[in-house]
Amino acid sequence: MFVVQYRGIWFALSGVLLALSAWAIFTYGFNFSIDFKGGTITEAKYVERPEKELIESNIERLSLGGFSVRPSGKTNYIIRTRELGNDERIALNKALGTPTIERQNTIGPTAGAELKSKAIKAILVVILMIVLFITFAFRNISRPVSSWKYGLVTIVALAHDVVIPTGIFVYLGYALGIEIDLLFVSGLLAILGYSVHDTIVVFDRVRENLRVNVEMNKKEEFETTVGNSIVQTIARSINTSLTLLIVLAVLYIVGSSATKDFTLLLLIGVIAGTYSSIFVASPLLVTFYKLQKN
Repeated sequence: MFVVQYRGIWFALSGVLLALSAWAIFTYGFNFSIDFKGGTITEAKYVERPEKELIESNIERLSLGGFSVRPSGKTNYIIRTRELGNDERIALNKALGTPTIERQNTIGPTAGAELKSKAIKAILVVILMIVLFITFAFRNISRPVSSWKYGLVTIVALAHDVVIPTGIFVYLGYALGIEIDLLFVSGLLAILGYSVHDTIVVFDRVRENLRVNVEMNKKEEFETTVGNSIVQTIARSINTSLTLLIVLAVLYIVGSSATKDFTLLLLIGVIAGTYSSIFVASPLLVTFYKLQKN
């Protein structure tokens, strides 16, 4: 019951995190990768991979502007630069030493803009389909809170779970140079799926308890029903999330450097999603109920 009773505290905490995330997004902007803004990506394979600092020093002498060098596997480097001409490609390949160039592709700004548009549409479509599913799944609930309000609560929770990780990554892009790429979009979609799964578990328990109350002719306040539902599911939600967090933490520590940013995004998203499912979504149902009564 304490979750529902002190819901104002949880809403305030979420509000602060959302405000800080929005501030970071509008202040620093997105540090888009080549996937979205176009450029040239080069993957070089070495017999014995040299130090990253040496490769970066060699590339800096070419005055190509901004670039990034990331290890891939045990022998490769992936170099991202602005779109390069033929002579600049040759100069870059020489600066890399004597590797085997496994690929050197160019993505134009038009293709990058199209990918950006499709990524945004993909996220919006997923959110819309999730909301429609929630509304349909809880269509038989009309009292004391209408089924469409479960969908509305889901929108708020999903926005919470998208904006906070995005804000953190925007700041990390400003501070550490982390880029927003297609893996980031994939991570957000995975977070949405995980978050709504956790939210549905709590909502389903609320629905079941409401049904039991009707069958037993039990006059129980909706606030109490929601509080009991959270208590009945909170251990499951936390244990499930902890199991996933342990796996992600191990992947972040010992996994490939190419997936570290993706793993970090999932870590942040799982924490935000678990928090919103317990401390935001269901308590928000109670708030809607209170407003409806007044």
